[in-house]
Amino acid sequence: MAAWRDRFWTSRDGLKLHYRDYDGPADQPPLLCLHGLTRNSRDFAEFAERYAGQWRVIVPDFRGRGMSERDPHPVNYAPPLYAADVLKLLDQLGIADAVFVGTSLGGLVTMLIAASDEERVAAAILNDVGPELDEAGLERIETYVGKPVLFADWEAAAAAISAAQGVAHPGYGKADWLRFAQRVCREAADGIEFDYDMAIADNFHLTRGLPAIDAWPYYRALGGRPLLIVRGALSDLLSAEVAQRMLGEIPGAELATVPNVGHAPELTEPAARAAIDRLLGKVAASAAAA
Repeated sequence: MAAWRDRFWTSRDGLKLHYRDYDGPADQPPLLCLHGLTRNSRDFAEFAERYAGQWRVIVPDFRGRGMSERDPHPVNYAPPLYAADVLKLLDQLGIADAVFVGTSLGGLVTMLIAASDEERVAAAILNDVGPELDEAGLERIETYVGKPVLFADWEAAAAAISAAQGVAHPGYGKADWLRFAQRVCREAADGIEFDYDMAIADNFHLTRGLPAIDAWPYYRALGGRPLLIVRGALSDLLSAEVAQRMLGEIPGAELATVPNVGHAPELTEPAARAAIDRLLGKVAASAAAA
């Protein structure tokens, strides 16, 4: 396993937030990996294993997840606050720009940052997310987010998660689901539980009844730099039609479709790896020429 250091920074409103820091060269932008709604920094362990050393890899836990502090005010569990937290981290580290790797919610945060401070984004990988989200995927997320569950042991957690999410990863075996459970859950005093503050669901449920925000301007802010869209072929959150429109909106963007995977690819699949390597090749060449 690639070595990392557990480090912390403080948000503008005083929360102690955590990130994994994998060593890499300082003469090119680091890879900044942003996880999904109910996930945490462990989601990118295999991704970091592949790229650490060649690249510095920084993987934050959004507030309320993993080793980051829980927010006493659930209204703050919102993409604009996550974006502000990420920018504060980059400022603290003295990082001018980064390659943003955003899965689901992390991709939405990436678009927000591009729209507010476009020079911070050297390149972007949007993993199974776009400016329009499919209602089927949102309805599925609504069925489980914010509902506390306590599992007797890791095997029970893996079995339950497999039963609930098996459609997204039909190729997974028992060992894969156990590994998945160990990424998204943690040991509690009396069993195994999901590793996030259940209050993150409050804003998600509140916004479900509101008119959808036009997020295409945020997406278009990513234009003019290397951009990769990764989509699971079975995804119920990013439709094939929206993915194709994303290509049309930003000339030069690449779409990589990962077969037999739903929401969301792990970014370690062959189709994703090949496309990511192509994008990073462009970034490395640009950094070398600068």
